[in-house]
Amino acid sequence: MGDVIAFPEPIPDERLRLLFICCHPALALEARIALALRTICGVSVLRIARAFLVSEAAMYQRITRAKTKIKAAKIPFETPPPGEWAERVGAVLETLETALGIAYRDAGGGGDTEGLAPEVERLAELLAELMPEEAEALGLLAVVSVVRSRENARLDDKGSMVPLTEQDVARWDAVRIEAGRRALDRATALRTPGPMQTLAAIHLTHAMRLHHRSADWRTILRLYDMLLAMRPTPVVAINRAVALSRAHSPEDGLAAMDELDAKTLADFLPFHAARADMLARAGRGEQARAAYDAALALEPEPAEARFLAAQRDALTA
Repeated sequence: MGDVIAFPEPIPDERLRLLFICCHPALALEARIALALRTICGVSVLRIARAFLVSEAAMYQRITRAKTKIKAAKIPFETPPPGEWAERVGAVLETLETALGIAYRDAGGGGDTEGLAPEVERLAELLAELMPEEAEALGLLAVVSVVRSRENARLDDKGSMVPLTEQDVARWDAVRIEAGRRALDRATALRTPGPMQTLAAIHLTHAMRLHHRSADWRTILRLYDMLLAMRPTPVVAINRAVALSRAHSPEDGLAAMDELDAKTLADFLPFHAARADMLARAGRGEQARAAYDAALALEPEPAEARFLAAQRDALTA
């Protein structure tokens, strides 16, 4: 970790300070993130559970165990000195990244996550200012900037979600995209690559649709290959399969999806939605309808539900 700006206090923001406190290295990484999301960001346990692909009851147990461990081990609830930030910043970054993802599960906004995305952006900006030599903090800021640049394009005039591949780029915020590019440039200049910077590069490659008619899926696929090596998680694997289906063929994407643990992902809506899209593009209508039904059975947010239902119904038109 590099030098930090000499503020009157090491972390001059209460919520960011609490995030660093919750992300104590004595706790398991997922427990740190879940505790911070629940305690500091106010995210519901159900939403946290969905983000981690576990049941709501299991997530309650994880959070309860984390609180019990804090009490039993007498972990001090105090602001860590700057020398301890490096061992906590990774969990803080993942907490904010997860919070951003939860905020955007509902394309229509509002509900109990209203205001979460702007707060994540505020904290990402402050963190990048506090830790200007932390490349992954700059990477997170780039991710947030580019993701938020698409807010005005995420819904159609009927209130249905518009997927990234079909969004009207004229409605994207070019100023935010440029801010994301600058943040990533600063990060890569530090020559310490990481998953947050790779994810930012993926989002910025999508953003190049501002200047080109279509996304560069082969580059996106290569970046997902890199990200999967850094983060071998089911969520990254699903996104890589989507990129593969676009860069090569839907059948190739489906083959990659078939390699995943379908039982573990049975209650993960993006898994079924991605399969449904690939099956539809592969001309396998009956299987696509079943996959759309599986996604809709998991009670998506209203805007996403309208989109999925319309896609399913279009198969029978």
